[in-house]
Amino acid sequence: MKTIGLLGGMSWESTQTYYRLINEGIKARLGGLHSAKLVLFSVDFAEIEALQHRGDWPATADILSRAAASLQKAGADFLLIGTNTMHKVAPEIEQAVQIPLLHIADATAEVLRNDGINRVGLLGTRFTMEQAFYRERLEKAGIEVLTPDELQREAVHRVIYEELCQGHVLAQSRDAYLDIVNSLSGRGAQAVILGCTEIGLLINQKDTEVPLYDTTAIHAIQAVDQALAGP
Repeated sequence: MKTIGLLGGMSWESTQTYYRLINEGIKARLGGLHSAKLVLFSVDFAEIEALQHRGDWPATADILSRAAASLQKAGADFLLIGTNTMHKVAPEIEQAVQIPLLHIADATAEVLRNDGINRVGLLGTRFTMEQAFYRERLEKAGIEVLTPDELQREAVHRVIYEELCQGHVLAQSRDAYLDIVNSLSGRGAQAVILGCTEIGLLINQKDTEVPLYDTTAIHAIQAVDQALAGP
């Protein structure tokens, strides 16, 4: 079994979901008392969040690149970034290490293509919804991406940082998110990507008939596949 390197702490709520899903996946595949070989570097998200909102992406890239190098030194065979937004600096992280990085947007695009989905709604932070680094990755895979309108994007972003990243799951926010999901479906989205690793704490498939693709679960499954793949 290969050793998984996980860059986490962005936020720790979603990191613990990664840890649980990866270990559940290994146990389901191997049975018995098996669990994942995994090394984790958990950053202080307050530092990352402040840099994000100042637009200082080079500083975030430096922090995460050094963390990734630490994971490689600790024996990781490949890397996951346990957040959608920080894939903005995935190229810099890849340059800092000699082990593969499993990109969350690529993993999601593969599942969407396999399911015959070519037009999706995207929920996430404002950075993920509005900047090109994530959307273009999906578009290169032949998937059209729809995002909420400006007021909806602001609401989605606020709930992520002010509520979900702080462990608060509120019923009114769930209702607001589901209204946005329905709005995207009404505009032609065949499915909606939960493109922030915390959103799955708020809504899931039992809440709506619109197909939801939880990137945390998708990424974790790909990590399990890679960990159990041959050399």
